[in-house]
Amino acid sequence: MDLYRAFLAIVISFVILIGYQYFFVPVEKPIQPQKTQEQTEVPEQPLTGTVPGQDITGPLPPLSTGEARPDPTARDITVDTPYYKAVIAEQGGGFKSFTLKGYQRQKRGDTSPMQLVQTSRPTEFPALFFLGNGGGSELLRFQADRTNLTLAADAGKTSLVMTATVADRLKVIRTMVFDPASYVVEDTYRVENLSEAPVSTFPVFSLTNRPFSVRDAASRFTFSGPVAYVNQSLREVKGKKINEGVVTLDGEVGWAAYEDNYFICALIPAEPVTGAVRMSASDETVRTVIVEGPQQLDPSAAREFKYTVYFGPKKLEILTTVGSDLAKAINFGWFDILAKPMLWLLNFFHSYVRNYGVAIILLTILIKAVFWPITQKGMKSMKNMQKLQPKVAKLKEKFKSDPQRMNQEMMALYKTYKVNPLGGCLPLVLQIPFFFALYKVLLMSIELRHAPFMLWINDLSAPDRLWVGFDIPYLHGIPVLTLLMGGSMFLQQKMTPTTADPTQARIMQWLPVIFTFMFLNFASGLVLYWFVNNLLSILQQQLINRQTRA
Repeated sequence: MDLYRAFLAIVISFVILIGYQYFFVPVEKPIQPQKTQEQTEVPEQPLTGTVPGQDITGPLPPLSTGEARPDPTARDITVDTPYYKAVIAEQGGGFKSFTLKGYQRQKRGDTSPMQLVQTSRPTEFPALFFLGNGGGSELLRFQADRTNLTLAADAGKTSLVMTATVADRLKVIRTMVFDPASYVVEDTYRVENLSEAPVSTFPVFSLTNRPFSVRDAASRFTFSGPVAYVNQSLREVKGKKINEGVVTLDGEVGWAAYEDNYFICALIPAEPVTGAVRMSASDETVRTVIVEGPQQLDPSAAREFKYTVYFGPKKLEILTTVGSDLAKAINFGWFDILAKPMLWLLNFFHSYVRNYGVAIILLTILIKAVFWPITQKGMKSMKNMQKLQPKVAKLKEKFKSDPQRMNQEMMALYKTYKVNPLGGCLPLVLQIPFFFALYKVLLMSIELRHAPFMLWINDLSAPDRLWVGFDIPYLHGIPVLTLLMGGSMFLQQKMTPTTADPTQARIMQWLPVIFTFMFLNFASGLVLYWFVNNLLSILQQQLINRQTRA
């Protein structure tokens, strides 16, 4: 097997993998303006489904209802903590607003706090509790015990109690517990039967969301939409599938959520429940509900439904403390087993240097150091292969009419000079999973969002651009770091021994140009990693060249 052809196949595979996503995976549309409430919509059909051994068939509230206009008598409850500021509507009890104080909408321009609620309709506020059937499917009309909660950093947990009555038959007491040191909200509903007859209810906890922000070019590489943890398995439902109809996930429900690359709104039962998660969509509005099945309340009986609500960043260490396997929401795909240790190392370095750009450099050096010995052996093998090329060329000429004999003679030649034709390829193959793992970490980690490095690079999650005082079409600035990366790749290519024929060599000469063009809209953190890795490879190749000349 020709070493250079193997190397070329690996590189081209990478180009196809990344290039396909870059050019052909469609970018989701930006958030569309909300329709006015006077506009009519086709009600969503009732959701139906079954869980083995349990009938959970029943009507669910529609995604949007024209008659559910804002109630002018309903008050708004403001909850202000060190982590967020939330507004809860008494009409329905959903979150009318939820802003994260530690995160901005954008690095430039709109620097207001990150808003996770992108709708003004009471029926579409996230975290709505419906009873259905005997309890009705309309919004509950709560009465809160206060309209303002302000929690200082050193304060303890504080409760908000909201009460609603349904048709003089049911009483719902909602208790929300807020923690000033967490994004977590404990949400408990106590349903009491006030009548003298049994009442059958159909409790549903509903989460309705629109995209948290406009999807940019880099977002095409990441998932955004409804997700659930059912039967101890993460289920991400792509937009195409959910737009085809209602998606039902039956079984043991751990949690249900809506997420993008950096933030998540999650509903978590206190204990995994046997039921279903159902997802439906209208345009860009996605509703995700947790259904536990019909519940019958005897006269004067009561039943509690306990949940945890988490609206906040998708940061691994935070989600891990929440529990309930919510950390599974951070999914690096095939490379998860390698990516999460790399993310831990990235944060470990940052805890000392306090700069994620420097942390990326240190992590790159560490990975390069681990693979230095096998890379060294591979580079030496390629150098030795280059020295044998005149002898290989003579064998090819001598036995060009007998390919089998030619291969035998070439293998004998390699054995005589103790050269492994795959010696330069195998180290590269071993490093590919680690590269893709780091690629996923740098692409998806909220740690890099709006994280500055130095000079003009003030957001490691955004493309590298140096503003020069006037707009440059398409680029809008000079991609200095990306051009340096391309230049370092070209220099590395010139220094690397080659056994390729002229045609292969000409193809390889275009790779720095192709990679530079592909990396133009990559996050600058990714470009920084590639650039530093190239510099270390150049240093290593220079050391080997000196050793072979000595």
